[in-house]
Amino acid sequence: MLPASERDEAVHDQTGVRLSKRMSELGLCSRREADEWIPRGWVRVNGEPVTELGTRIPEDARIEIDAAARSVQEERVTILLHKPVGYVSGQAEDGYTPAVTLVTPENQWEEDTSGKRFQPWHRKSLAPAGRLDIDSTGLLVLTQDGRIAKALIGEDSTTEKEYLVRVAYATPQGIVDRDVQSVFPAAAIKQLEHGLSLDGVALKPAKVSWQNPEQLRFVLREGKKRQIRRMCELVGLQVVGLKRIRMGRVVLGALPPGQWRYLGKFEKF
Repeated sequence: MLPASERDEAVHDQTGVRLSKRMSELGLCSRREADEWIPRGWVRVNGEPVTELGTRIPEDARIEIDAAARSVQEERVTILLHKPVGYVSGQAEDGYTPAVTLVTPENQWEEDTSGKRFQPWHRKSLAPAGRLDIDSTGLLVLTQDGRIAKALIGEDSTTEKEYLVRVAYATPQGIVDRDVQSVFPAAAIKQLEHGLSLDGVALKPAKVSWQNPEQLRFVLREGKKRQIRRMCELVGLQVVGLKRIRMGRVVLGALPPGQWRYLGKFEKF
């Protein structure tokens, strides 16, 4: 092992990047996980252990993770829940119940093929990776794994989220809620795909198409608060129902409302 002075020089580069930030950028873990691992001596930089939080390193430094950290990481669970209307995605608010309360042994889908069975600690620190508002249904991802949260909702995330959106349209003759496709301007669909802004910021391009005469299919790569409802309002549509059916490569499938399953070992977003 290098003498302390040489070791400090090797890993403490104040012009570099914070070790925890670099670990997150490389997808090794979340920043919170890095801050847990570093004081435990589970992180090595260029072969030398680093135990001081806030350490800066060169961007090209070699980072190694101890097997103990990997073991802890692998124990963290990710849960896929079919959220019903009336539940909030995160913390309880305005008297409404958080969706995590549905994660009980009784609600685990009988067709869950992960091989895992519910343990009380599986609910600890579960956080939503992509919210659904109280009036929306569908796939809600709850995870203990910071890497998954970053992949789904991090600033640089490009993961697709797919929704089925039932809409109504106000014409001079009244509200149309059946064959909306026949009366809604095709140019407005193009506008939904690219050309709208929310809160003064241009939205990323989306994919929008008719699933049937009263339902649109949206595929987004971002997730601003109530984004689809607000987009629809801008072009004169009223959202009657909204359901998320896919995040990345993981689909809601036949998972019943109010039930949940574990993310499978070989499933990737």
